[in-house]
Amino acid sequence: MPRMTKETKIKRRLAELRKIYSKLPEKQRSIAEHLINNAAFMEVELEELQEVIKTNGASEEYKNGENQFGKKASADLQAYNSLIKSYNMVNSRLEAMLPPEDEPEDELEEFK
Repeated sequence: MPRMTKETKIKRRLAELRKIYSKLPEKQRSIAEHLINNAAFMEVELEELQEVIKTNGASEEYKNGENQFGKKASADLQAYNSLIKSYNMVNSRLEAMLPPEDEPEDELEEFK
């Protein structure tokens, strides 16, 4: 089975997220749409960065001049760490837009 393109993955995730947030009031939905687009893109990018990090490792060797060398965090790991922070922030904002779920206070309340 051929691998999905990045664009296809983003479109699928967009559809899933839009379904989740479809019942938001119009004003909130217009705000959420921008966040949803960002969240879908970031999810796919994070998945790809994870695969690169699994393959290449989280560190890379460097050499600055004759006697300066060692290991440092890879550029992919730095990109992942930066992106995951933004992704979590976007998801927190989206989650805050959802109405609270009505949960019974206890099991006896369920049967009333």
